[in-house]
Amino acid sequence: MFKKIIQNIFLATALSSAITSYSKEGMWIPATLATREQDMKFMGLQIPVAQLYNADGTGYNNAVVLFGRGCTGEVISSKGLILTNHHCGYGSAQRLSSPDKDYFKYGFWANNSEQELPCPGLTVTFIRKMENVTDRVVVGINDTLPDKLRDSMAMLQITKIEAEYKKAAGMDATIKPFYQGNQYWVIISETYNDIRLVGFPPNGIGAFGGDDENWMWPRHTGDFSLFRVYADSNNKPTPYAKSNKPYSPGKFFNINTSGYKEGDFTMVYGFPGTTDEYAYSGRLKHVYSIIDPIDIEARTLRLNIWKKHMNADRSIFLKYTAKYAGVANGWKKWQGELLGLKANNVISKKNTYEVAFQKWADSNRDIPYAKGLLGQMREATKSVDSLIYLDQLNKEAVMGVEIIQQASVLDQMLKCYNLNLTDSALQDTLKKVAGSAEGFYKNYDPETDKEVFKTLMEYYFKKANNKVPSKLKHLFEHYGKSYDNWANELFESSIVSNFNGLKEFSQKIMPRDSSLILNDPAWMIYHEIAMMGTNELTPVLGTAVTKMKYLNRLYLNAQMHKDNTKSFYPDANLTLRVAYGKIDGLDPEGPAKYSFQTTLDDVVALDDTTKEIFRVPQKLKDLHKKKDYGRWGVSGKMPVAFIASNHTSGGNSGSPVLNGKGELIGTNFDRAYEGTMSDYYFDMKRCRNISVDIRYTLFIIEKFGNAGWLIDEMNIVSK
Repeated sequence: MFKKIIQNIFLATALSSAITSYSKEGMWIPATLATREQDMKFMGLQIPVAQLYNADGTGYNNAVVLFGRGCTGEVISSKGLILTNHHCGYGSAQRLSSPDKDYFKYGFWANNSEQELPCPGLTVTFIRKMENVTDRVVVGINDTLPDKLRDSMAMLQITKIEAEYKKAAGMDATIKPFYQGNQYWVIISETYNDIRLVGFPPNGIGAFGGDDENWMWPRHTGDFSLFRVYADSNNKPTPYAKSNKPYSPGKFFNINTSGYKEGDFTMVYGFPGTTDEYAYSGRLKHVYSIIDPIDIEARTLRLNIWKKHMNADRSIFLKYTAKYAGVANGWKKWQGELLGLKANNVISKKNTYEVAFQKWADSNRDIPYAKGLLGQMREATKSVDSLIYLDQLNKEAVMGVEIIQQASVLDQMLKCYNLNLTDSALQDTLKKVAGSAEGFYKNYDPETDKEVFKTLMEYYFKKANNKVPSKLKHLFEHYGKSYDNWANELFESSIVSNFNGLKEFSQKIMPRDSSLILNDPAWMIYHEIAMMGTNELTPVLGTAVTKMKYLNRLYLNAQMHKDNTKSFYPDANLTLRVAYGKIDGLDPEGPAKYSFQTTLDDVVALDDTTKEIFRVPQKLKDLHKKKDYGRWGVSGKMPVAFIASNHTSGGNSGSPVLNGKGELIGTNFDRAYEGTMSDYYFDMKRCRNISVDIRYTLFIIEKFGNAGWLIDEMNIVSK
C-alpha cells in the first residue's frame, strides 16, 4: 500500500506538469524538479532544472543557505558574501549595537574585510544533497500501525541510515519526514559558524514603514543586509578565528539588473517554515476561532505598551526593537490570515471537500481505514477546544509578561535542591544558572514590563474567567484585587526583577533558603501556570496531538489516492524548496490593480519626520533629489520592491528571487496582507510574495553605504 501511494505522488506530479493547473501553488523539493521541468519551461524557465539542483556541487542548492534558525540567505560572490533580509539580520545587529554604535539609526557598512563584525551564535547551513530514503525507513512497517510504535520502528532505521550518510559524506546527515510522515528524505548539509556582519542599512531604509507596511502591498522597504561566511584553510566549517578565510563557494548567484515586466517568470529558492495545506477543517477552526484571535488581542496590548516606552526612551528602543519586531511580525500576519480565511470561505470549502471525501471513502475498498478518518478527526479536535483556549491564554497573556517568563530561572534553581549537592557545589551550580540569564537583562526594562504585567494580567483574568488557577485568584485578592498593588509588590521584591538581585541571590543562597524561591511573587505565578499545563492541559492536548498526527498521515495518504491526478507538494518544514510563478500585480477585489512595482519616488512621498517608521534618511532624500542612481536607475526612476505569485511562507525571508535564467533579481521579504492565509490555503488571486529589487539593494550599497568595494566582487549581468 505504502509504495503504491509514493508512486502515485510522482505520477500525479508528472500529470499535473502536462496540464499546468497548479503552476503557481506549491513548494517543491529541489531533487524532484525533473518532474516539474515541462511546466516550469512552459512558464518561462530557460535553464535545465539540473542547474537548480544537483548533488555534484554545481547546482544552485549550493548557493542558498539556511540563515540562522529560520531565514534564508543567498551567496552572491566568490568570497562568501551572503545577502539576506534586514529583519533576518536584526537580532545580530542588535547584539552588536550600543548607544554610541546605533546601527539601527545610522546603519553599518564595512569599508574592508578587516571591519566586518563577528556575530557569535549566528550560523548558515548549506544543503549539499537530498535523497528519498522512504523505502529504507518504512521497510516492514504497516501504514496503520500506531504512531508511537511506527515511529520507534522507523527511528531504528533512521539512526542507522543517518550514520551511514554521515560517514560517507563527512558532513551532517538528517532524515526528515515529508507528506505528514508518508515520505522520508535524508538531507546532507554543512553548517558554518564564523559569520560576520558586512552591511546593514539604517531602519529608515531596512525597516521603512514598520508595522504599518508589514505584510502589506505596496511596500517601500529596503529589507536587506549583508554578511560573510568564513572557513578554515580547507574551506570547511570552523569556529571564529581572525585567521579564517572567506568561504569559497562552489556556486554563487549572478545578479541580473535588466529588470522585469509583468508576466515574467520568477522562482523563489529557500526554506519555507511551516504550512498545513491539507489540514482537516477542525484544525482550521482552532486557528480561526481560538488561536489567532487570542494571539492578536494579547499581542496588541503588549505591543502598544512596548511602543509607548520605546518612543519615549531611545535606550529602551535599542533593548526592545528586535523583540518588538519578532512579536509584531506574527501579530500582523495573523490579522491578514483571518481576513484571507474569511474572504475565501476556506473552512466552508474544507467542509465541502470533506463531504466529497467521505462519499468516496464510503465506497472505496482499497483503503478500508479511510471511511472512519473524518469521524475520528472530528472527535479528536472538538474534545480539546476549551483546553486550546486556556493554553493559548497562558502562552500569550501570562507568559507574555517577561518577568514571569524569567521566573523559569528560579524554577531551575529550585530543582537543583533535589540533587543532594554539597553547599559549595549547589552554590556553584546556582551561579551558573544565574549567569546564563545575564543576556536577558541587557535587553529588559522593568518599568516597561511592569505596565505589561498590569495590562495582561487583567486581560487574562477577564478571558480565563472561572478557569483562573485558585492560587492566582488568592494572590489577586491578597493585593486587594488591585493589579497596581500586585505589580508594585512583584517588581519590588522578586528575585528576578533585575540581574544584580539574581546574581547576589545565587552567590549567597544556602539549601535552607529555597523557601525564598517558593515565596517569590513572580515564581508563584510561573509555577501555577506551569502546573496547570503539566497537570491539566499537556496530558490531554498531548494525547490529541499524537492522535491527530496519526490521523493526518492517514488522511493525506487517502487524499492522494482519491485525487490521484492532482499534484501534491509536501507541507513546508524548513527544508529547501523551490516555488515558481510570475511577476503579477495585486487585484484582490476588482479591476483596479496595484502596480507590481514601487519606486524611490513612492518612498520619498511617504517621508514623515514626525514618525520614525516613515522618516527617510536625509542622504537618501538627497540622492533622490539629484536622481543620483548611478547605473541602477531606470529612466529616472529607482525601483524599490516588486510582487509575484510565488508560494512562500515564514522561513522564505531572505530567499533569492530568480529569473528564468537562474539569475538574482531580488530578495524575498514578505507576503501581501490579503494572502497570508497561504499557509493553509493558496488563492491565486490574493497570494503574492514581495521582494526587494536587486537594483535598489545595489544602489543602497554603492551610493548610500559607500561600499562599492562589495559590488566589485559580484558578477553582474544586464541582459
